Amino acid sequence: QARLKACNAEKNEAIAIVGMGCRFPGGADSPEAFWQLLNDGRDAITEVPPERWDIDAYYDADPDAPGKMNTRYGGFIERVDEFDARFFAISPREAVSMDPQQRLLLEVAWEALEYANIPPDSVYGSATGVFVGIIGQDYAQRLFAPGYLDKIDAYVGTGASQGVAAGRLSYALGLTGPSFSVDTACSSSLVTLHLACESLRRKECDLALSGGVNLILEPGLNVNFSKARMMAPDGRCKSFDSAADGYVRGEGCGMLVLKRLSDALAAGDQVLAVVRGSALNQDGPSGGLTVPSGPSQEQVVRQALVNAGITPDAVSYIEAHGTGTALGDPIELGALDAVFSASHSAANPLYLGSVKTNVGHLEAAAGVAGIIKLVLALRHDCLPRHLHCGNPTSRFSWADKPLRILHEPQAWPRGEQPRIAGISSFGFSGTNAHIVIEEAPQPVRHQADESETTSGSAAIAATAQQLLVLSARSGPALLALAQRYRDYLRAHPDTAPVDLCGSAATGRTHFPHRLALSAASAAGFAEGLEAFIDGNAAGRVSHNTPGAAVPVLAFLFTGQGAQYPGMGQRLYQTQPVFRRAIDHCAERLQPWCDVPLCELLFDTETDRLDRTGYTQPALFCLEYALSELWQAQGVRPDAVVGHSVGEYVAACVAGVFSLDDALKLLAARARLMQALPAGGAMAAVFAGEARVAQALAGHDRLAIAAVNGADNVVISGDETALNQVLDALQAEQIGHRKLSVSHAFHSPLMEPMLAEFAKIAAEVRYQAPLLPLISNVTGRLIGEDIATPAYWVEHIRRPVRFADSIDSLRHRHCQLLLELGPNPVLLGMARHGCPDAILIPSLRQQTADDEQFLRALGDLFVQGVAIDWNAV
Repeated sequence: QARLKACNAEKNEAIAIVGMGCRFPGGADSPEAFWQLLNDGRDAITEVPPERWDIDAYYDADPDAPGKMNTRYGGFIERVDEFDARFFAISPREAVSMDPQQRLLLEVAWEALEYANIPPDSVYGSATGVFVGIIGQDYAQRLFAPGYLDKIDAYVGTGASQGVAAGRLSYALGLTGPSFSVDTACSSSLVTLHLACESLRRKECDLALSGGVNLILEPGLNVNFSKARMMAPDGRCKSFDSAADGYVRGEGCGMLVLKRLSDALAAGDQVLAVVRGSALNQDGPSGGLTVPSGPSQEQVVRQALVNAGITPDAVSYIEAHGTGTALGDPIELGALDAVFSASHSAANPLYLGSVKTNVGHLEAAAGVAGIIKLVLALRHDCLPRHLHCGNPTSRFSWADKPLRILHEPQAWPRGEQPRIAGISSFGFSGTNAHIVIEEAPQPVRHQADESETTSGSAAIAATAQQLLVLSARSGPALLALAQRYRDYLRAHPDTAPVDLCGSAATGRTHFPHRLALSAASAAGFAEGLEAFIDGNAAGRVSHNTPGAAVPVLAFLFTGQGAQYPGMGQRLYQTQPVFRRAIDHCAERLQPWCDVPLCELLFDTETDRLDRTGYTQPALFCLEYALSELWQAQGVRPDAVVGHSVGEYVAACVAGVFSLDDALKLLAARARLMQALPAGGAMAAVFAGEARVAQALAGHDRLAIAAVNGADNVVISGDETALNQVLDALQAEQIGHRKLSVSHAFHSPLMEPMLAEFAKIAAEVRYQAPLLPLISNVTGRLIGEDIATPAYWVEHIRRPVRFADSIDSLRHRHCQLLLELGPNPVLLGMARHGCPDAILIPSLRQQTADDEQFLRALGDLFVQGVAIDWNAV
C-alpha cells in the first residue's frame, strides 16, 4: 500500500515553476516589465514596423484583394536583428544563417535560468530537458528563397530547422535530457509545458526548460489569414466582445524553468507557482479542420482538473484562449460554462481574461505568455483587466451565468485555500491543451539556530558591508551591466544589499571580465558603480581575457609579532564557519592554556596577547580558523608556506599532523619558550645575508634568525652582543630596526628548551604533506622530511629562510599570494621576491575584519578564483 501510494504521488506530483524569462511586445523584455504592461492595462499593438515590410504596399481593406492583407497592425518586439553571437560561442557567419527564433530562445532561456537563481553554466552536462513550441518558418523562407540560393552556406540547414531550435539550446547549455520542438500551432507552448511536466514526473529529467517562440518576419501568413477572415482589421483582439472579428498576430518568446515541487522545496528554490495538472486532446472530426470543438474543449478542461486532483469550484480564474473570433469565442464560453457554472455563483464567480488583448496572439508563444501572466498575477495578488470588451458577446447568455469578464483589475487576495487558475490554448491544428496553475506554497520559516545567530551578531550583520560581484564576457558588456545595476538601485533604493549581492553572486554565470564592489547600502552600491562607470577606481576590475588560466594561489601564514587585541572578533561575530573553528580550537587548546581562547583573542584590556606563551597559540588558532573559512568558501591553496609559528598552521592545513597534535606541539613550544630567561633581543638588519653573517663571526650567542629578503636579515641572541654588532654595522652606514620581542627566537638562547621539546615532539603522529608545502628551514618544497620530530626541533633553532620560500613560490608560478594572519606582514616582504604577484591580505588592523575579508574575497574573484558563492 505504501509503495502504491508513493507511486501515485510521483505520477501526479506537482511541478514547480522556479524561473521565467520573456520578450513580449510593448518593450516587455523581462517578467517585471511584462507585469508593468499588464498592470497598466496597456495595449502593445502597433503598425507593422518598416523593417519588417512596407505595410502600404501590402495593405488593402478588402480581404479578397490578391496579395494583400486587411490589417496594418501586429504585436512586435524590438531589435530582433541584434544578437551577441560571441556570448554563445557562435561565429558571426553562422549567426547570419540562424533563424532569429533560435537566437531568442538562447537569450530568454539564459535569462530564465538566472531568474531561477541557477547559473547557466551549472547545468552543463545535466539531464535537463528542453521543450520548445515553434511554428514560424519566415526566416527559413528567406534562406531558401530562389534569390538567396547562391548565398546558402553550411549553416543554413541547422539555422532554418525548427527541430534544431530545441537542439541548439541543449547544445549551447550542455544539456543532455529530452529535447524537442513542438508544432501544434497555437497550442504549441502549452503542449510543451504538459510534456515537460510529464517528463519530470517520469524522472527523465530533474530540470526542464519549457516555452515557445514566434516571429513575424514575412507578410505571407498575414495575407493567408486575411483571406481566411481570421484577422481583425483594426488590429485588436476583442476577445468575448460582440465586435469580435478576428485576432491580431503577435510575436515574442517566453521560457519557464521547471522542477518537481519536492526537489524545488528541498533545494530552497523560490517557487513562483505550481503546475497542479494538465491535459491534451484533439478536436477530431469537428465542423471543419480549423473549426474548434466545444465538446473537446470541455473534455480537456475536465481531464486537467481530474489530473490535478481538484474540483471545478476550486478554480477562481481562467486565462482563456480568447482569440476574438465570432465563431471561437462562443464555443469556448460554452465549454467553460459546462465545466464551471454549476460550482460557481454570482457571489463566487469565475473570472475570465486573455493576454491576447494586450499583446496579440503570439501563436507558438501564446500559451507561455498566459502562464507568465498568471504567475505574475498570483505574485502581485491582482488579476489584470481584460481589454477591448466593452460589450460582451450576445452569442452567450451572460445574465444567468457566473462567468465574469475582468473589465477592471481585480484583487486576488490570499486566503485559507490556495488560489487556483486554469489556462487554455486551442490550436487550429485541432490540438487542445489546458493547464491548472496553483499559487506557490507558503515558505516554512524555521527558527534560527541560536548557535549560529545571536542578537549581537544579528545587529552587526544588519549594518555589515556586502560584496557585489558582476562579470561579463567583454569590457563593454561589463560596463553596460554596471549601468543596469546602477539604474536599478537608483529606482529601488530600498533594495536589501544582502539580497542584491546574494542573487548576483549565486544566480549568474561568472565571466572573465569582473568587478567586485563592497558597500553597506543600495545607495552605497549605486555610488560605487557610478564611480566605476566614470572610470574611477571605486571597484576592482580584472583584465583577464577569455581562456586565461586561473592564477596559482598560495596561502601565507603569518608569524609572531603581527598580533593585536581583538583580532578576528568581527569575523567571529558574523561568520559561522570561523566561529566554529575558533570554538573547536578553544576546546582542544584548553588542557594546555590557562586562559580561554576567546578571552585571549578579544580582550582589549590586557597585554597577555604579547606574552609568547599566549601569542603563539592565539596566532595559530586565528590563522587556522581563517584557513577553514577560506576553504569553506571554495578558496583552496595550490601551495602553503608559513613564517616560523605560521609554519605550524601551514603544516596542519597540509595534513602533516592533526589539529590536536598541532595544538599540543605548539602549546609546548610556546610554554617552553616563555619559561626561558629574559634578556634576548632581535633586530632586522638591512643588508645581505653574507654581510650579516660576516658581522656575526665570533659571536657564539648570536645567530641569523630569518632571511626575509635580499637586504632584510633578522639577527637574534644575547642583547649585549647584538647591540655591539648593530653599532659596528651602523658605523658602516648599514641600517637596522630593533624588534619588540620577549625572547631571542631562532638563536642559541633557545637551546635550553630543545631537549624537553623533543620529548613532546616524539609523541606526535606525522605524515607527509598532502599539499605542496614550502619549508622555513630549507626554503624549498618539502616532503617526508617534515614528518619527523627532528625537523620541528631543528625548526626552533634554524633561521627562517622566507626569501627562499618566496623564490620557490615564484618558481612554482604562484601569482596569487593570500596572507592568513592579523596583519599583512609577509606580503610586504614577499613584494620584493615576487614583484609581479597579486598580494591579498585576509585581515588588516586598520580595517574591520569582516570588511577586509570581503575585500579580499572580491580581489580573489576579480583574479579569476572560483568562489563557492552559495557557501558565502
